[in-house]
Amino acid sequence: MAICLRGMLKYRSMSNPAPKLPTTPPPTTAPISGDNRPHKEPTDAEEIYYEGSPPVRGLGMHMMLWPVAGLILIVLPFLLHSTYKPALVAIFAGLILPMVPVAMAKSIRYRVSNYRIDYERGFFSQDIDTLELWHVEDLHFHQSLWDRVLGVGSIHVTSRDETMPELTLRGVPNPRPLYETLKQQVIAVKRSRGVMKVDPG
Repeated sequence: MAICLRGMLKYRSMSNPAPKLPTTPPPTTAPISGDNRPHKEPTDAEEIYYEGSPPVRGLGMHMMLWPVAGLILIVLPFLLHSTYKPALVAIFAGLILPMVPVAMAKSIRYRVSNYRIDYERGFFSQDIDTLELWHVEDLHFHQSLWDRVLGVGSIHVTSRDETMPELTLRGVPNPRPLYETLKQQVIAVKRSRGVMKVDPG
């Protein structure tokens, strides 16, 4: 009887095997190489202090000569009683000349940030020079009486940059705060890079 029960249990266990639980392989960690290493975003963001073209009033008093010359060309044919074609050419040139200072102002663009100064020039073709602030050696601020009336001024930058050792930001509106900010930022950038100025002697 015991042999029969043992055989029945063996037959039942063979016909209904215990379900196997799914096994998951252990997670594998791939070695971090130079290609798949996550990039660390820079913490210091670039802050723009000034960006734009100088106003026409900031390019100097000589810019007033262009509108005056244009007015003379418009009036001159009537004073000389010129014929139709020369008068038409003179009037057309007189209308174009006042636009020359505007084109000259728009062909210059400055971009001053907490790290660099970008100097862009050109109307049809463009050239851009960049001056890093840690290269700056000296800053000079100039504002004539007429500039103070018009609310503009100039900031002259002297640097150790080989391609652009001298740069003058002409006709900058509200220039004094920009000058003070540049002075502080040049010191901060040099200090962060460990650049120290040593006076000879």
